[in-house]
Amino acid sequence: MTKQRNIPISLPVTGEEEWQAIREPLMTGWLTSGPKVKEFESLFAERHKVKHAYAVTSATTALHLALVALDVGPGDEVIVPAFTWVSTANVVLYQGAKVVFVDIDPKTFNIDTKDLQKKISKNTKAIIPVHLFGLCAEMDAIKKVSGDIPLVEDGACAAGAEYKGMPAGGLGSIGCFSFHPRKSVTTGEGGMVTTNDDQLGEKLSMLRNHGASISEEQRHHGPKPYILPEFDIMGFNYRMTDLQGAVGVVQLKKLDQFIDARNEKALYYKEKLKEIDWIQLPECPQNSRHGWQSFVTLINEEKSPLKRNDLMEVLQAKGISTRPGTHAVHMLAYYKELLGHDAEDFAGAKLANDCSMAIPLHNRMVDEDFEYIIAALKNI
Repeated sequence: MTKQRNIPISLPVTGEEEWQAIREPLMTGWLTSGPKVKEFESLFAERHKVKHAYAVTSATTALHLALVALDVGPGDEVIVPAFTWVSTANVVLYQGAKVVFVDIDPKTFNIDTKDLQKKISKNTKAIIPVHLFGLCAEMDAIKKVSGDIPLVEDGACAAGAEYKGMPAGGLGSIGCFSFHPRKSVTTGEGGMVTTNDDQLGEKLSMLRNHGASISEEQRHHGPKPYILPEFDIMGFNYRMTDLQGAVGVVQLKKLDQFIDARNEKALYYKEKLKEIDWIQLPECPQNSRHGWQSFVTLINEEKSPLKRNDLMEVLQAKGISTRPGTHAVHMLAYYKELLGHDAEDFAGAKLANDCSMAIPLHNRMVDEDFEYIIAALKNI
């Protein structure tokens, strides 16, 4: 009898290198945003082929800064996929704008461009395509129907992901990333906002630092200690610390190694699980490089011997952690009351909400973990 294993849904890969990396800021005393954050930003911009990258406190604050930089405000509409993490919608409300939900394609969990076309209006100020679970949205199709409307990439799950050979982060007007521990690379908490637009870049840099015209590092290392920054705009304190930046530098150098390993195991899952007709496996178009933040399946409850939730309980009892992919935001109590949508208004999002199931895929898993999970699913 196979011995029961304990396999978490996700675990970050951190160790001696990350431990040693934080020694320098701790010893120098430069703990706030400084040289390590600057190095992390430079490496991230180079890897993602963008002109500007600014480290912030989370993907949520990156998204918020993006909408502020685009002057989104009351009377504006921002289109958001109905199936995403709640912060994608919340940042629209922070700006007093209206959230307009669009359905998703359950095969990819990304924006349904046919529904998107129906939702664009004269008040649409921005669209937030989400590269959910690490798969880039179909950006060419989105651009075709959106015209000149700014696109804010929610790439929270998509560091290192690519669409037609171009990395996420430079596919729209602004890109936003997360370094939460469930992501491929982590700084604990943290995020990055990217752009190829010089004017937006300057604005984003100021906005994340109270609206200051110069950075803390420039101010403290400059020859004129009496100079304080000018504040021409109102900003926020969304700066990343150098402790996080130091960890980020180490983690980012492992990004492609991590993604390659996840891709290998994702292909292995797909090969071994393809005979189970009640599990829809995640797709990856040939024109994309999947970031594989998560391996999210869709359970066909008409064919499955168990409902999705019952299935998750059985797997949990076997030591296999699973999670719903994410949630349908229009079905959450706050948004249901605010906008009055019925669950069925976005059929793809509702299906994904009720039937998606992420199974473990991370870089601390060993071969025996994958074999154990595959066997458990086949034995349901």
